[in-house]
Amino acid sequence: MSSSKERTSGGRGRTTGSVLSGLVVAAGCVLFLGGFVWGALLYRPYTVPTDSMAPTIGVGDRVLAEQVDGAEIRRGDVVVFRDSVWGDVPMVKRVVGVGGDTVACCSKDGRLMLNGRPVEEPYLQAKGPASPTGFSSKVPADRLFLLGDHRNDSLDSRTHLTDGDHGAVSRSAVQARVDARAWPLGSMGMVERPTSFASLPGGTSQPGPVRIIVIAVVVGAVMILAGAAYGPLARRMGRKSG
Repeated sequence: MSSSKERTSGGRGRTTGSVLSGLVVAAGCVLFLGGFVWGALLYRPYTVPTDSMAPTIGVGDRVLAEQVDGAEIRRGDVVVFRDSVWGDVPMVKRVVGVGGDTVACCSKDGRLMLNGRPVEEPYLQAKGPASPTGFSSKVPADRLFLLGDHRNDSLDSRTHLTDGDHGAVSRSAVQARVDARAWPLGSMGMVERPTSFASLPGGTSQPGPVRIIVIAVVVGAVMILAGAAYGPLARRMGRKSG
C-alpha cells in the first residue's frame, strides 16, 4: 500500500512540475519574443563606418538608434541623420547646438563656446582644444549644429560653414537617436547623455526603453531554458529514485 501511495504522490508531483515548467516556458516566450518585437518597432541598427565619433563609438561599431522625431532632439544627443548636402548617406554625429544658439571655438582654455559660455566635453577623443580650427556659427531656427567627438578626424558642421545654413542640418534630417552600442561585445553599453548640457534651456533627452528591452529578452531566454530543462531533470531524478 505504501509503495502504491508513493507512486501516486510522485506522479502527481511530476504532473504539477510539468504544468509549472510549461507556464514558465510560455511566460519566457512572451518576454523573449515580445522584447524582440518591441525593439524592432522602436530601434534600428547602424554600423558606423568611420572613427569620427571615437572614443564614444569606434569605427565598425554597431549601434542601436531609437526612431524619433527631429523635434525631440536635444543638445548632447548622438544622432543618425541624412542630408543631401553632406552626401545623402546616413551619418552619426553629436548635436552641440540647436536653433538660436551661437556655437564657437575656442575659449582661452580651448573649450567649445555655446552662447558665450564654455562647455565641458568629457567625451572628446583628444585632450587638446575642442577644435583644431577656430569657428563661429549662429544656428538657424529648426536646425542642428553637429560635431564628431574625434574633432581632428571628423567632417561635420565645421566643414559646411560656408553653406547656406552655416553648417547646420534640418531637424527633419534626423532619422534616429543613438541609445546604445551593441557590437562588438567589448564595447557594449549605453551612450550616456552629457551632463554639461543639462542646465541649458531644453535640458537633455531621456534614453529610450533599450535597457528594459534587453532585460526582457535575457530574462525570457533564462525562463525558457529553465522550463525546458525541467523534463529531462525530472526523468533523471525519477530513474535515480526508482
